[in-house]
Amino acid sequence: MKRIFIFLIFTEIFLSTCFTLSGFCAETGKISAVGLSLEKTINIAFAQNREIQMQVREVQAARADILGAQSEFLPKLDIGGSYTYTEAVITSDLSSRMPQGKKAIGSMSGYRNDNLLNITLNESFYKGGAHMANFRQAELRLKTQKETLRAKKLDIEFEAKRLYHGLQLAYETERIMQDLVDQADEHYEDVKRKFRQGTTSKFDVLQSKVHLAKTIPPLVKAQNAVELIQAELKKLLSFPITGAIKIEEPLGCSFIEINEGEFLDEAYVNRPELVLKELGIDISEWSIKMAQSENLPTIDGTAGYIYRTNNLNTIFDYKHTNWTVGVKFNIPIYDSFSAKAKVERARAMYAHDVIDRENLVEGIAVDIRKASLDMKEAQAIIISQEDSVLEAMEALRLSEVRYNNGVGTNLDVLDAQVSLSQVETNLAEGIYDYLMAKAFLDRTVGLESFREE
Repeated sequence: MKRIFIFLIFTEIFLSTCFTLSGFCAETGKISAVGLSLEKTINIAFAQNREIQMQVREVQAARADILGAQSEFLPKLDIGGSYTYTEAVITSDLSSRMPQGKKAIGSMSGYRNDNLLNITLNESFYKGGAHMANFRQAELRLKTQKETLRAKKLDIEFEAKRLYHGLQLAYETERIMQDLVDQADEHYEDVKRKFRQGTTSKFDVLQSKVHLAKTIPPLVKAQNAVELIQAELKKLLSFPITGAIKIEEPLGCSFIEINEGEFLDEAYVNRPELVLKELGIDISEWSIKMAQSENLPTIDGTAGYIYRTNNLNTIFDYKHTNWTVGVKFNIPIYDSFSAKAKVERARAMYAHDVIDRENLVEGIAVDIRKASLDMKEAQAIIISQEDSVLEAMEALRLSEVRYNNGVGTNLDVLDAQVSLSQVETNLAEGIYDYLMAKAFLDRTVGLESFREE
């Protein structure tokens, strides 16, 4: 692969009376600009974005839901107690005939001062598959929340790339426009000197002055573009609006091999939106089983141990205890077609999700084609303009030599200056377009530029 680097020219200005993003340094007494690489920019954007922070909480909540779904398979143990005073209770002479050590009749029939402590164990043996369907859906919902988090991160990463590369382009454009102004100003001064010496015409002086004036507005626009993109980047990173940002990486790109088939295969695996559609299909499938469970039998079991007495001091005596155990089953016979309606609705949503996934797959293919074509176009521009920069520089030098020797015209010099700035601008914009096409491809495929270890 061919590497192309266009380096930005930076002039660091230290002001002791202004505030920058990094704040005032007590040790040096100076202000320094914040230096940002692309990776650092993306990581800061991740840390500051509130949507990502909220989605992290959604992942935590979904993880807790799995624990709740697992609990449906496990028995429930409860301990309860009560005190009841009854004015009159049924008496029986059975208690007087109970053998020594046997149960007290009051533990079964009650007391006037009734103290009750009970331990109950409940277990659901079978719910028609509802518990398993709920558990599988909880697992899928956790995966859904994780993929949603990854999708949000990819969106923020793309926005960070857009602004970071945009700022690189703005700085490079400002440098090109400043060079054009400097060249025009220097040439204007040279033409005025020649006019005073009588070696050039008044027309050349006026022509050079007008040319210099025409170079000022593009420079001002370029400077404003730097300020505007900086402001947008600071907003994304939650930085103070005042201060400066120092770009640590030059505007440059490296070409990659374009293979739409491989891109599409990678998107099938990594694109979070596509994974979300597949998870939605799985959830819908389990929703069908959840709805079908309402037409199936259920089996529950329960067991209890009771302590009952009229005197708390004897509540744990054996004769004041009792226990129960039982099994309950239920078979649905007729529910006015409620379960049938739920099953049909679940099946309809399943079919809907399948169609929705197919629609997304077609959209991904179109986006990959667009990104590939944009990269090819930008690559062609870069290659065509790369060598032209050196040629335009040489053309400017020769035009100046010819004009100084009296064999060239003033217009030749001015045209050469404009041509050089235009070629440099085309090259910078071509690199930016390639970087953004690559960023769009990464977002379409679902590829993180800086994977977490």
